[in-house]
Amino acid sequence: MNAFLALMKRDLASVARERTILIAILIQLFIASFSSALLLGLLSLYDPDAVSVSARVNLRVGIVGALSDALVPFLRERGVQVVRYDNLDDAVGGYQQNQVDAVVMTPNASNDIVTLDLYVPRAEARASLIQLVLQEPLRRYENVLRAERGIVTRYADLKGAPPTTFEFLYSVILPVLLFFPAFVAGNLVADSLSEEFELNTIETLLAAPISWSTVVGAKILAAVLLALAQCALWLALLRLNGTALENLPLLWVMGGVLAGMYGVAAAFIAVWFKNREQAQFVYALALMGALGASYLFGVSPLTMIARLAIGDAYTGAGNVLVYVVFLGVMVLALGVMLTRRAVK
Repeated sequence: MNAFLALMKRDLASVARERTILIAILIQLFIASFSSALLLGLLSLYDPDAVSVSARVNLRVGIVGALSDALVPFLRERGVQVVRYDNLDDAVGGYQQNQVDAVVMTPNASNDIVTLDLYVPRAEARASLIQLVLQEPLRRYENVLRAERGIVTRYADLKGAPPTTFEFLYSVILPVLLFFPAFVAGNLVADSLSEEFELNTIETLLAAPISWSTVVGAKILAAVLLALAQCALWLALLRLNGTALENLPLLWVMGGVLAGMYGVAAAFIAVWFKNREQAQFVYALALMGALGASYLFGVSPLTMIARLAIGDAYTGAGNVLVYVVFLGVMVLALGVMLTRRAVK
């Protein structure tokens, strides 16, 4: 046991010397710390329409025309600062002097068809953002105009964030944050074991009263402990960012189980190839292949994480136990392989 703990401490201390691993950990920390801001930025690529509800921008809009009275309250509710102008020339002058970011012109008289003119900057990115923010107030204004003309519209009164925001947060951001510590754990095991073979230090270790299982087990456990610490930190940071998470203990355990599975798989590969570059390449390739196959057969651990986080009624400790049992089978298989190697 003393030899096992000594090896585990040595492997944990070696992490501080691995710049690649530290950079990976810092990237994860950045993602979790600024998950709210990154969520909005990535969500704009995933679903641009969701920005119209989620974004909180400091936008000033100039309004021209007599029919703008019904539009102004909707703009202000959206957080838009409204500046009234008597005519279009004054509004354009205000835009040129940076008093407003865009101009909305409504007609002075009510006709059968109401046409609004929207003046936005030439920059496509800024113009697109302005249109997304104004999209919801303009739709509400359209409904008011319809009601005034006797056109009844019936919309479901749905409240809250758009579904894609929920989907993106729980099916992408959270699983990725718990996947990376496990991936790094396997990378640590593959790198550490293959380095022992390349530097011939494995023979020195085995010359002492230490078994193969002790050497490999200490490396895997050190990587899993590091992954568990990262998972706990990421979950805590997500909660601080206002993300509601159910089944926190099970999420933490699932992160550790994933780290264990990837660590054991990496140990198989490292012992087989004994070369760092080959082991790293095969590990990454095998991991991506296994992850894709898990989605294909409906047993993806990342899907399990998403369901646990949202509090799915049909997902709980029993589902996590299945992965724990699978991890146990992998550990037994690795033990058999190492025993046979020791006999040889």
